[in-house]
Amino acid sequence: MRRAAKTDNNQKSIVEDLRAFGATVQPLHVLGQGCPDILVGYQGANYLMEIKTKRGKLTPDEENWHWEWRGTVHVVKTFDEATDVLLGVVG
Repeated sequence: MRRAAKTDNNQKSIVEDLRAFGATVQPLHVLGQGCPDILVGYQGANYLMEIKTKRGKLTPDEENWHWEWRGTVHVVKTFDEATDVLLGVVG
């Protein structure tokens, strides 16, 4: 059975701030099943991001999805962490 998707309480503000920063953001959390929360486009590149609160941890579905994905997924907890990803400060 498919689980209902939910968002962390900081997701809305991070998405708004990323858009103001000049990124495009496609919410993916509605897909559920461990799929990352957002797809971010910035300066010709795409980034998958899982948004967590300060103390948030990956769910078992998210851990499994990240493990099976053959690309990069970034776990971010703040707008600053998200922009570090976009600017190449973190890998």
